[in-house]
Amino acid sequence: MVNDPEVPPNLCFPGKEEVAKRVAEITGKKMAAVENMIAAVRCSRIEGNVQKGLSYIGDQTCEGANLAFGGPMACKFACIGFGDCARACPFDAITMENNFPRVDSVACVGCGTCVRACPKKIIELVPRSPRVWVPCSTQDPGKDVRQVCEAGCISCKMCVKVCPAKAVTMDQNRVLIDHKKCIEYGPECGEICVEKCPRNIFRYYRPDQKKISEIHASAA
Repeated sequence: MVNDPEVPPNLCFPGKEEVAKRVAEITGKKMAAVENMIAAVRCSRIEGNVQKGLSYIGDQTCEGANLAFGGPMACKFACIGFGDCARACPFDAITMENNFPRVDSVACVGCGTCVRACPKKIIELVPRSPRVWVPCSTQDPGKDVRQVCEAGCISCKMCVKVCPAKAVTMDQNRVLIDHKKCIEYGPECGEICVEKCPRNIFRYYRPDQKKISEIHASAA
């Protein structure tokens, strides 16, 4: 692997850019740009008061529950809450609170193990300092979302319409953010996507915070 030019020098996630540079020097490989990432859970099940739609009796794992009609939650895109991500994390950066994962922004190294462990695919890696994010992964129409979640994205596309950087798109009713475009555009837009979101689900990014009330309090 040391001599294989196809193996990049930046695969040591805990070491980040400093270690990647040293590996590149030792192996003589070209050093590409390294962007520190962090895991983000794109779900607001607790805040949205999402209830169970089914009674599940079986293996207490997210993977197992997901095989049974997509899991017990009324929202089929919601966190199941059995902690597969927390058990998989090699750095103990995820803890379960009220059967919901909380990411320790200091301990997380952005290795992506939790992303691969989540059967719902609601955990994703984002830059450590994104400006905004959407803690919701639903792909359901807005009408269906309103019936099961008090906080979820209703796919109104207002964020797509107002973003001057063209950094926000929708794919199968799911909001996607091009963080590179967003960050490069800068603060001139005033985070209008956050201002215009009728559900307050498009938010300023604050590590370790889940509730909109917490985010507003920290910004005050």
